Amino acid sequence: MPIGVIPSAPLPPGTCARIVTGGMLPEGADAVVMVEHTLDMGAGTVEFRRFAAPGDHVMHRGDDARTGQVALSAGRRLRAQEIGLLAALGVTRPVVGGRPRVAVLSTGDELTPIDVTPPPGGIRDVNTHALSALLCDFGATPVPLGLVPDVEGAIHAALAAAVADCDAVLVSGGSSVGARDFTLAALAALPDSEILAHGVAVSPGKPTILARVGEKPVIGLPGQVTSAQVVMTLFGRPLVERLMGDPQALTRKPLTFPAVLARNLASKPGREDHVRVRLEHAGGDLPLAHPVLGRSGLLKTLLEADGLVAIDAASEGLEAGSRVDVRPL
Repeated sequence: MPIGVIPSAPLPPGTCARIVTGGMLPEGADAVVMVEHTLDMGAGTVEFRRFAAPGDHVMHRGDDARTGQVALSAGRRLRAQEIGLLAALGVTRPVVGGRPRVAVLSTGDELTPIDVTPPPGGIRDVNTHALSALLCDFGATPVPLGLVPDVEGAIHAALAAAVADCDAVLVSGGSSVGARDFTLAALAALPDSEILAHGVAVSPGKPTILARVGEKPVIGLPGQVTSAQVVMTLFGRPLVERLMGDPQALTRKPLTFPAVLARNLASKPGREDHVRVRLEHAGGDLPLAHPVLGRSGLLKTLLEADGLVAIDAASEGLEAGSRVDVRPL
């Protein structure tokens, strides 16, 4: 029975016929046995080396999608598998939304472009590039707007331009309460702005700012690179997904996978700690999660980590051997 041809005759009970992968079953057939599990005995007789049950190796019309069924809900991000389904259904022009454009600002007199050797006390601008890469991973279009000095007027002007041009804004640095931290004041001075939170009960990332200007969200990130990327995982990803039209992005429980904690972890009650962990597959049912400890300005703690383990704000820590949920980084 060749592929792409409708069988012209039914298959009588107690008989079989050779069929190619992807061929249509004739009337009366309800299972397929793989050829490697058969033996041609000659004289039109075939021996089956394995038991066959109805439905084996058979796909039925409507298994992927049925007439009238919602195949893909609005707000769903189109990955390779969704695009494959659209192709199978013959959908050539689906109605889609554009990727949200997210401005990325880095503040700080100490920052230099990455192609410049920093002077004593200076550092290269890591966050613009790391945050832009994260935004691409999340499905957004990053709009890097360069470096801004620690001057309230300059930060105010940069924020105003970013809000006017983009769907959301990320600004790293200047979110704490130091003498040179002007992000909060610059945000508050923008027309129709509202500071929703200054400081969140998570670590790392406590000095985070959550705000809006008109209908556009703004996240003020800590300047420390590890803190900024953890905050982006916790708040930035669901924000981008919501901007892309996902109605459950802000309420959906994040994807995690189980592991076993390799050592004790202490925590201060009153804040939710997010500890970087490195996974080791040591032969047990679950991988071991080794905490990767270090200051929030160290890039190597992110390079060594596979995910985050959250410690509840009411907890004083977790014991070695505890089953934990790891959120991928």
